[in-house]
Amino acid sequence: MSKTKASHDLVAKTEVPPALADNQRRHFLTRSASVAGTLATAGVAAGAATAAAQEVPAWMKAPGTPMRAYGTPSSYEKSVQRPSASGYASVSPATGSSRTPHQSLEGTITPSGLHFERHHNGVPDIDPSKHELLIHGLVNRPLMFNLATLSRYPMVSRTHFVECAGNSGGNSAAKPPQGTAGAIHGLASVSEWTGVPLSLLLNEAGLAGGAQWVIAEGADSAAMVRSVPLSKCMDDAMVALYQNGERVRPEQGYPMRLLLPGWEGNMNVKWLRRLKVADGPAHSKDETSKYTDLQPDGKARQFTFELGVKSIITFPSFGTKLDRRGLYELTGIAWSGAGRISRVEISEDAGKTWRDANLQGPIYSKSFTRFRLPWEWNGNAVVLQSRAIDEKGNVQPTRAAFVSQYVAGMNYHNHYIQSWAIAADGSISNVFA
Repeated sequence: MSKTKASHDLVAKTEVPPALADNQRRHFLTRSASVAGTLATAGVAAGAATAAAQEVPAWMKAPGTPMRAYGTPSSYEKSVQRPSASGYASVSPATGSSRTPHQSLEGTITPSGLHFERHHNGVPDIDPSKHELLIHGLVNRPLMFNLATLSRYPMVSRTHFVECAGNSGGNSAAKPPQGTAGAIHGLASVSEWTGVPLSLLLNEAGLAGGAQWVIAEGADSAAMVRSVPLSKCMDDAMVALYQNGERVRPEQGYPMRLLLPGWEGNMNVKWLRRLKVADGPAHSKDETSKYTDLQPDGKARQFTFELGVKSIITFPSFGTKLDRRGLYELTGIAWSGAGRISRVEISEDAGKTWRDANLQGPIYSKSFTRFRLPWEWNGNAVVLQSRAIDEKGNVQPTRAAFVSQYVAGMNYHNHYIQSWAIAADGSISNVFA
């Protein structure tokens, strides 16, 4: 991952003297409180004015529907769906992806039904009573687990994002794609994952001499195979059995999947069936034909595991239109494969000046962090950007800094700054700035 000194220096150069910064913060907090108070007062006044004339709505005059065995969203929210696409529809209709509609969501947890999907040959229908996980190779004692035996081990719950290495790849095109935040950046989602730490299972098997890598294989018909350094497996890797409190869904790897927090999504092998401990990587088709980064000198970076620090403004963004001048709450999400988000900055002038957004807690490592900023639009054309910095000092790069490292059109591991242009009429477009 790029940790360019230039990007870090950019933050230093845009900082203001401490005294001035304090004054700015005080003014902004005062302004934010004033805005909140004004809106609240207006709401009370409107309610008082209409209370006497308010009619009893139809849904208060008859019993509601009975309870369901499994809850579903309101029928009025049916437009909140995942856009999907397949570049292989003619040969493999089940190969493709669907994306989380970030522009329609709030908070940080992605509903399970809106978690992005990426499939290489469809979703297998696995009978959990017949599925087994094998750990073998450079171990002292090969082990086989079925779902029942694996579920007896101590489990942990952690909130992490999963992001496809091809997320935001559309922004690598020659012209900026005109799509929503979800259509462009929706191959990233956050869930609370519960499962067994992989280190516990590997210690149970006993690591033999020379063990350096773990080769993970999935049980889908594509037989996804990825190589994972042993150090990651012994750190925060997990065999996940639950997602957001319920069993992992079939599209997310039921009955079990590998979870590698902060690392490219393709490595988080779904429908996990085999872990082979080895002295080197497999160099499989899934890590050589794809997910490598071609550089201008003809060489390619392989094994770009950790995903870069990143943020997107979800409102206002493409697909909405500002219908008036005045006060809005600007909001979005930020994340980093290196750890926690420590800061998000907002620019209204395509990166010339920046100011800090407010981070909404709790802030988890390798997870989405929601940021917010009261914002007043005066009706002039502006270019909004967000720039995230993580706890290790990594700074989200500009588009120019990112694309200069690779050949034109390289669409993996894209994490450069997203720009939304707001025209004087309130319309919003994706621009390269």
